[in-house]
Amino acid sequence: MNKYAKIGPFIAGILTLISACTDRNDGATTFESLLSGPPYSALTDSIKNNPEKDELYFRRAIQLNSNQQPEAALADFRKAWELKKNEQYALGIGSLLLESKPSEALVFLKEALTVLPESLLLNLTLARSYDNQGKTEEALQLISGLLIRNPEQVDLLKMKADLMGKKGNIPEAISLLEKAYSLTPYDVELNYILALQYAESKNPQVLELCDSLARADSLGEHAEPYYYKGIYYAAINDKKKALLAFDEAIKHDYTFFDSYIEKGSILFEMKKYTEALKVLNLALTISPKYPETYYWIAKCQQALGQKEEAKLNFQRAFSLDQGFKAAKDSADKL
Repeated sequence: MNKYAKIGPFIAGILTLISACTDRNDGATTFESLLSGPPYSALTDSIKNNPEKDELYFRRAIQLNSNQQPEAALADFRKAWELKKNEQYALGIGSLLLESKPSEALVFLKEALTVLPESLLLNLTLARSYDNQGKTEEALQLISGLLIRNPEQVDLLKMKADLMGKKGNIPEAISLLEKAYSLTPYDVELNYILALQYAESKNPQVLELCDSLARADSLGEHAEPYYYKGIYYAAINDKKKALLAFDEAIKHDYTFFDSYIEKGSILFEMKKYTEALKVLNLALTISPKYPETYYWIAKCQQALGQKEEAKLNFQRAFSLDQGFKAAKDSADKL
């Protein structure tokens, strides 16, 4: 599940549009053919007539980025920033570099903040850049400083909570999320983050929170409230209620993949291997790309004495995730 906090409306919008990209800083001429055709030709003509007008490059950069042309967008963001030191231009550069070249993003953002030191969004992006490179302490120090000046800024509270969670300080993370929740109880993503933290820490407050989320879901389309209840019941070892909750999650959204995996793992723990296999094979019909599915299928097959099939599925799990050490070790042992 996604536990990362949002980092501001503008950045979130930019990042949603970005696919994997690489930075090529060799000017607009590299993209001449692209920029001279639709839908960019009108803006390109305007830029030719007004080459010093920064907002024209920015507008074209946004359009390019929304059309999955991040390299060309980056060149235009850079040109706009060169002409005028505007926060939005810097955010565009920083966000794109963060996806393609994190180390360069770090350098750029530090330089941009010497020009715009009070920019909250640039500071948030810098903190995210630190976090992406595993520099949790630097990110935490930056966010903590920002919170002193902005104690009720929800994005800051959520990001600090995430960082504290990574350091293993779950009580502090929950405290920060509760404060954020008190400020914006209508933030659905925040509700989900808090519910997951409650569930994993065996905090029964998750039940009331999930009930409120379920009541707010008038169309009954969301599986998350029931899934988080299942996580909680599994954490306190109430397997019967956990299975019922995961079934309810699947009933509300049959594509909610995690519920199948959790249900399958509980059935495995209960030594109901055949039942677990049925659930896990259903998960495969949703997507054959998740290594966890093959891993748990293999564990069930191993328990049933189907060693060759189990080894093959452990290997499949590892081939889908080269960092899945448990799958590799299990395959090697067989």
